[in-house]
Amino acid sequence: MMKFKSFMTMSMVAVALVFGMSSCGDDGKDEPEAPVANQVVGSYTGTEVLTVMGEADESTETFEFTKATDVSVDVTLPQYGEGMMTVPALPVKGITLTKSGNTITGKLDKYEGTVISADGSEKAYTVSDVTVIFNDKTVVMTFTQKYGNMPFAFEGVFTGAKK
Repeated sequence: MMKFKSFMTMSMVAVALVFGMSSCGDDGKDEPEAPVANQVVGSYTGTEVLTVMGEADESTETFEFTKATDVSVDVTLPQYGEGMMTVPALPVKGITLTKSGNTITGKLDKYEGTVISADGSEKAYTVSDVTVIFNDKTVVMTFTQKYGNMPFAFEGVFTGAKK
C-alpha cells in the first residue's frame, strides 16, 4: 500500500511537471505591438522643397519626429531664409497617426502657434493640410505654412529616410 501511494505521488509530480513545462503555443508571436508613435519617432534626413508663387527652393534638411501620445507625433519644421528674412523653426504638434499594414499615416488639418522672429518680435504662424506617410524607414510629408504677415503661403514637401 505504501508503494502504491508513493507511486501515485510520483505520478502526480510527473504529470504536474509535464503540464507545467509545456507551452500553450505562445512563442513570442503574440507580443503586443509597440504604440504607433513609437514606431516612427526619430530623425529623418532628406530633401525639403518649399514653393511659393511658383518659385521652388530645395534644401537638405532633418526633420525630428517626437512622440506626443501613443497615437500622435510632433515635428518641428526647420528654419529657412537669411538675415531679417529668416523664418524660424516652426513647431507642429498633435499629428494624429493611423496604421494600415506597414504604412503609418499622419494627418493634421491645422496648427497655430507663435515664435520669436529674427528681429526679436513674436510672430504668429499657421501650418495646415499636414499629411505624413511613414513606410518602413522613409517618410513623405506635405504641408502648407503661413508665417507672420507674409501675403502668400508656402507649400512644403519633405522626403526623407530615418537615420
